[in-house]
Order: sequence, then C-alpha cells, then structure tokens
Amino acid sequence: MARPVIAITGPARGARGPRRLVAAAVRWYGATPLQVRPGDPWSSWSYHGVVVTGGHDIDPVLYKAEPEVEPRYDRERDALESAVIDDALARGLPLLGICRGAQLLNVRLGGTLHQDLRLRRRQTSNRRTVLPLKTLCIVEGSGLKAHLGGATRCRINSLHNQAIDRLGNGLHVAGRDLDDIVQAVEDPGRRFLVGVQWHPEFLIALSRQRRLFGGLVAATLTNS
Repeated sequence: MARPVIAITGPARGARGPRRLVAAAVRWYGATPLQVRPGDPWSSWSYHGVVVTGGHDIDPVLYKAEPEVEPRYDRERDALESAVIDDALARGLPLLGICRGAQLLNVRLGGTLHQDLRLRRRQTSNRRTVLPLKTLCIVEGSGLKAHLGGATRCRINSLHNQAIDRLGNGLHVAGRDLDDIVQAVEDPGRRFLVGVQWHPEFLIALSRQRRLFGGLVAATLTNS
C-alpha cells in the first residue's frame, strides 16, 4: 500500500489547533491526513483509517436520554461523525476516538453517557486542562497497555465534562481514572478500535502518547 490516508473528522468551523496536531501525529507515522467536516462529500473519498476528534457534547437524543446540562450541541457534526463511525465499523477500518469521539463511538455501539461528571469526582479535580495532571490506570492485558508501551499508569490531560456510562456492544474498559471513571475503551476483536477520553494530540511530544497514533496507522497496513 502507498501511504495510508487517515480521515480526521471535526466541526465545520473552529478546532483547527487539535486537528492540525492530529494531522502532525499521523504524518509522523507515515500517513496522509484528510480533514473531513460537515458538508464534505466524504462518502466518495478514499481513506484507510479514522480519527474522530474532540469537541462539544453529544446530543443525548442519540442515546435516548433527556438533557441534564445546558445544551452545547453540534447536530451537523453529530450526523457526520455518526455516519463516518458507522461506515468505519461496517468496513472494519481502524478508528481512534478522542474525547467526544470516544463518547460518540460508544453511543453508536448502543452505549450511554454520563452527562455531568462534577458530582462523580472524589479524588480528582474537575478542572479542565491540556496538561497531564490526572492519572490513568490501565487495565492489565488490554491492547491499550501495549499501545502505551506497557505502562500500568500514566499521566493524562482532561478537557471533558461527560464520559462513558453503559458500554457499547463489543467494547471493553481499557483504562479508568482514580475516580473509577472510564477513560479508555477498546474492542479486542477488531484490528484497532480505541476510544480515549483524554487528548493525546496535545501530548504528542511524549512518545507514549504518540504511540496511539502509531498503532492506528500500523493497523491500516495489516489485514483484518
């Protein structure tokens, strides 16, 4: 295969910094980034893997729940990324969901979300920061542990106020924080299907965090 193409989803406007960082990370491992936004004719484009990036909350109607927080939804983006995720799942494409992307992946597989984490915090602050100030506890034997270089714990950042509640079909918990909130999920039956609540693109100076993107790109080069 020539250089694999990685579709990077995002909103119609804004979020340029995170998307550029994701693009830099996949280029690091020899892939070509393809930015995909609402309104793009994405279904006619060719790509070999997907990164669904972070952003605003997911409309709870997608998991049959009533809003519990003041809405900040992007329904155009919900529709685009739902379709891209469904397509990737149907075709067995490697997929990395980041923050909102992990949440939407879980929802597309039939799971639900906690809409407000503030009352669930006991040992960690609810402060949002790109700095790696929170602790990730990695599940022994998980694919995530291999992707992160065999670590059992590492430091992560946190920019989310929602998180995975009931797991979607086929997903396993791969990591939690010190408050037992799900921070990573994966499907061990697929080549690469990983969702992380933190933002590894802001931590790509750390080799451990870059390896997530490396694992995604490497999976595009293997048979299902």
